[in-house]
Amino acid sequence: MIRKQKDGIREEYRELRRQMPVEEKFRRDSQLCDIAVGLVSFRYAESVLMYAPTPDEIDVNPIAEAALAKGKRVFFPKCNTEDHTMNYHEVKSLDELKSDAYGLLEPPESNPMYIPSPAGTAVCLIPGLVFDIHGFRVGYGKGFYDRYLSDFAGCKIGVVYSDCILNELPRGRFDLSVDVLLTEKGVRVPKPLK
Repeated sequence: MIRKQKDGIREEYRELRRQMPVEEKFRRDSQLCDIAVGLVSFRYAESVLMYAPTPDEIDVNPIAEAALAKGKRVFFPKCNTEDHTMNYHEVKSLDELKSDAYGLLEPPESNPMYIPSPAGTAVCLIPGLVFDIHGFRVGYGKGFYDRYLSDFAGCKIGVVYSDCILNELPRGRFDLSVDVLLTEKGVRVPKPLK
């Protein structure tokens, strides 16, 4: 039941993204990236866990570039499609990202893996087609992020357009919420569940 509801939402918001004019997408993505690099959590983060955007996703590459320029450690996910898990591997340049069998950009598996440090700080940017006001998301339906984030202790930042935040989304018991919603209009702190 929940899967069917999520599939309907997923298709509706994918179509909305596809219909967005290129100039508007570029403007909104740029505004969001400018806001991201000004976040306190970003400024103090030693490690920044990114995602390599597909053409339909919000382009966060300028955030990765800014992090690299500031000497932060930058990591991108490498997915295992057999068990739907992922690990993050460090890159020193976005040029290190290569296309996998599905056309997604990933870091080399030989690059150093992200290992949480109790003394260090980290932020993780999480893509989603749509989020709700409580910080839950509908992504692309494979569950990679929910599995990974269940053990992530850093700041979880949901990346979403401001008009893609709904009052409530269907969610299952393994769905996790983010700590912050980052939009092109600013930052929102998710409301706690009652």
